Amino acid sequence: MSAWFAAAIVGLGTYLTRASFLVTLADRDLPPVMIHAMRNVAPAVLAALVASILVGERGVAGLAQPVELVALSVALVVAARTRNLTATLATGMAAFWIARWFAG
Repeated sequence: MSAWFAAAIVGLGTYLTRASFLVTLADRDLPPVMIHAMRNVAPAVLAALVASILVGERGVAGLAQPVELVALSVALVVAARTRNLTATLATGMAAFWIARWFAG
């Protein structure tokens, strides 16, 4: 099996999975419990990404580079003060790019 064929199959499977939710739930209201749970998906994914930066595959701490630690620190402060995911992501990425530029 070629890599292109595998990528096409995975892409088609992903598309069909997402489309099935749109087709089956398009004319229904979601229960409040599901809406509340979906609000927590983005922060949970962000936390998982940060954890994967800080802790490696083998559970070894300290894998983050200084540039990444600066960006994570800035994002943490913004998240604690604003509780806004968009502001956290925007300032964290801006801090990363600026710190990376200064690091050369």
